[in-house]
Amino acid sequence: MSTSLSEINVVPLVDVMLVLLIIFMVTAPMMQQGLQVNLPKSRRASAVDSQPVYVTIPATFGRTQRLQIGTDEVGIDAIAERVKQAIATRDDKSVFLRMDATVTAQDIMSVTDRLKDAGVEKVGFMTQPPPR
Repeated sequence: MSTSLSEINVVPLVDVMLVLLIIFMVTAPMMQQGLQVNLPKSRRASAVDSQPVYVTIPATFGRTQRLQIGTDEVGIDAIAERVKQAIATRDDKSVFLRMDATVTAQDIMSVTDRLKDAGVEKVGFMTQPPPR
């Protein structure tokens, strides 16, 4: 008397599913594309300012209380007004903060507080990538 074993072998099914998953993972980023449109023209449109606002804290900030907004050197007391003017017409209210490695954490926090007072929503800290 022999009994037959009637089970489904799922190993080939799992193999096929994994291959399909890999195919979809590889091809999905290639399938994303935007719509091709011709934008309308306007005589009174304002230019888009896509240049980020950079605030630089030099190593001498502890003594002089002066820093840079872009290429302009300003004092710590004037930074809020100057940054407010720089981001007034922008939709993106973010600023990139560059600082010397010797600047203290207290100096960074005092500048960041002034930036937040000026209406900056995001402050990005710029660093150098590690050497390869």
